[in-house]
Amino acid sequence: MSTSRIAERVRRIKPSPSTSAADRANELRRQGKSIVNLVVGEPDFDTPAHIRQAAALAMDKGATRYTLMAGTVELRQAIVAKLERDSGLHYAMNEIIATSGAKSAIYSAFSITLEPGDEVIIPAPYWVSYPDMTLACDGQPVTVACPEANGFKLTPTQLEAAITPRTRWLLINSPSNPTGAAYTLAEYRALADVLLRHPQVLVMTDDIYEHIRFDGQRTPHFLQAAPELRDRTLVVNGVSKTYAMTGWRIGYVAGPRDLVQALDTLLSQSTGNCCSISQAAAAAALNGDQGFVGESVAIYKQRRDATLARINAIPGLSCRAPDGAFYLYIGCAGLIGKRTPEGKLLEQDGDVVMYLLDSVGVAVVAGTAYGLSPYFRLSIATSIEILEEGCQRIARAVAELH
Repeated sequence: MSTSRIAERVRRIKPSPSTSAADRANELRRQGKSIVNLVVGEPDFDTPAHIRQAAALAMDKGATRYTLMAGTVELRQAIVAKLERDSGLHYAMNEIIATSGAKSAIYSAFSITLEPGDEVIIPAPYWVSYPDMTLACDGQPVTVACPEANGFKLTPTQLEAAITPRTRWLLINSPSNPTGAAYTLAEYRALADVLLRHPQVLVMTDDIYEHIRFDGQRTPHFLQAAPELRDRTLVVNGVSKTYAMTGWRIGYVAGPRDLVQALDTLLSQSTGNCCSISQAAAAAALNGDQGFVGESVAIYKQRRDATLARINAIPGLSCRAPDGAFYLYIGCAGLIGKRTPEGKLLEQDGDVVMYLLDSVGVAVVAGTAYGLSPYFRLSIATSIEILEEGCQRIARAVAELH
């Protein structure tokens, strides 16, 4: 028996790097230092008024009790309608379950499917939590580096090479955190052709950024390209990013009945149903006026374009224009090997990030956290004034390197 009081499945994971970076920035700010925090990946807008009003009305009507484990009928009907409206996907009510955020949905899906040693293919750069959630569920993350030359996207050849008899999942996030890269229907179809040869592999699509897209087009869904893989695909989404509802904690899953029923069973013995008031708000978000979505995306695009131009004008930094989401994944290979004014050698992107924080008070997240270096992630989910200040400080810090 281990001498540690903490279980091995928890000891093998680490705290979220983005959360840790945000905590460090906030601590420096509390110490009185001027910090430009470009870490946090959440909208800086208020939740739209009609959604807040729906929550208030639900409270006034007494909707403050337990709901059905899978979610209220109203919310699941709204999810069914949303999937049909946005992606042409058809699901029955018993193929839908609401969760306490999309993160909970992903973790719980791994919990019900992974046996010790089962593998999850995770294209890198990836959202920081994917590998650790896999490890926490006794699985083995198999990260596949997707270089910028390939648009930060997984190729069919890479997928084929990564699949083994132990592969349980392929996890796809499009548009992605941190790169904003989005797959096309043709790219999905090419991946699906590989998956058809490996019937043991399930597919999880993390669609949380689907509506934050900068070309004015709808984000294609994997199942639109490969409807024959519906019985092997779990669709994960939520209201956090699209409707500025991160704190409301509502995600949802659509998928095969056996997987959804297993999720229902697991969650009934762990988290229970998600917040009743948040469910009412989420239903209003999905059913109501969608004007906020377009308005917020237009603002994100302005921020993206302005910040992209400023970053690409800084010697040693470069950034590919993201298709969506609200991040820039900035290449800093041109800074590796340089020295700070104090003589410290910048050997990796983590050194660059710490230099920016310590020298000019700009907080970003190192690419090592996302599985592909040398890069750092900068969030554009803040005001243009803050972004401009951050870019000016970064330029000043870079100019002082030698």
